[in-house]
Amino acid sequence: MNSWFIYLVRTARGTLYTGITRDVARRFAEHSAGGARAAKALRGRGPLKLEFQYELPDQSSALIVEAKVKKWRKAKKEALVRGEIAPLELLAEIT
Repeated sequence: MNSWFIYLVRTARGTLYTGITRDVARRFAEHSAGGARAAKALRGRGPLKLEFQYELPDQSSALIVEAKVKKWRKAKKEALVRGEIAPLELLAEIT
């Protein structure tokens, strides 16, 4: 299977970090550990909480969706986390 995931992680201060990966559990563990493999934006900002994840068909789609979601205002990201924006709407971001 060639699936990729977009995910959102909340920091202790409430900011939302957006990323993509093939293995959400592994990537979140790397972020939480805060070592060299963690995103620089998340180091020292724990405890972290995985707020959202959604499977996408391939890396290309994941990269496109990630870039679009990163441009969203925080309120729209929060709506996604709360389920007010259907995850299927993320696929609309590809076009």
